[in-house]
Amino acid sequence: MFGVQIMPIGISPLVDFAFKLMLGNPRHTRITIHFLNAILVGQPRITHVEILNPFLEKEFYDDKLSVLDILATDEHGRKLNIEMQTTLSAGLSQRLVYYVSTIYTGQLQEGSEYTELRPAISICVLSQSLFPKSSDLHLDFRLRESSSSLILTDDLQIHLLQLKNLRIIKENVYHATAVERWAFFLKNADKLTHEEIDRIFPDQEFNEAAGVLEMIARTPQQQMLYDARVKFQRDEVARLRYAEGEAREKGLEQGLEQGLEQGLEQGLKAGRMEGRLQGEARGLKLGRILVLQELLGIQASTSEELSRYDDAQLHDMAEHLQQQLRARS
Repeated sequence: MFGVQIMPIGISPLVDFAFKLMLGNPRHTRITIHFLNAILVGQPRITHVEILNPFLEKEFYDDKLSVLDILATDEHGRKLNIEMQTTLSAGLSQRLVYYVSTIYTGQLQEGSEYTELRPAISICVLSQSLFPKSSDLHLDFRLRESSSSLILTDDLQIHLLQLKNLRIIKENVYHATAVERWAFFLKNADKLTHEEIDRIFPDQEFNEAAGVLEMIARTPQQQMLYDARVKFQRDEVARLRYAEGEAREKGLEQGLEQGLEQGLEQGLKAGRMEGRLQGEARGLKLGRILVLQELLGIQASTSEELSRYDDAQLHDMAEHLQQQLRARS
């Protein structure tokens, strides 16, 4: 007689459908409260939250391209926004600032006083690092004075959880900090069994979260919606990679063409062969600049603009653009 095979949960919290069902569910606010307190260490502790945009399955039918976030409020009146990002879209930093500012200013009604405004806090879980040079798992952004770190106000906060910087493994997750345990759960829940989660996490909230994920796999309609979101996320990643490849190829082609033309003109003065080689080298520099501008969403320089720079200036320009791209990706 064969024993019962214990299977991994197989549902990833990094898929926005599962993420919102787990952390934005009015029936499971204990999970949301535990997650928020893990992130907002040192701030007023949360014991109650109200989900302001509760999970509704019908929202997935009409707007499959929407980013599914979670909006809640706590007993302190703070407005809390939680979202998951598996790709780093252009302008993500600006969008995070815009969202939290909109939530903050949206509280002010006609006749209200500024003192009535309550803090607006945005928490973004990132599967990739928005700041690759930082090794921190949790980044906390507020309005501070740059030299003294004097805080102007705590009313606007943006918290980033960069999962790529997690250093905790299964063997020591039990004794990790709360934010490290949540990062480990988000990255690995789909590969763990419910029994493993119950054993390696000291908090019952993770057991409850695992139950929500398991219910997705057991409910045909929810499994169908989950699979649709997985497909969408994969298609989005593939689309971005294709666009990057196209931009790179186009930029190199244009850069080589422009460089060869300029090189041939110079070559007429210094010798045809030497000019061709110089043109090809310059063309590669121009192609690199155009590719980087395309990936960064910057308006491409014209041939006339680029012709004003010598090789050293083109090299410096390309290096500066490369640094911007590294900081973003």
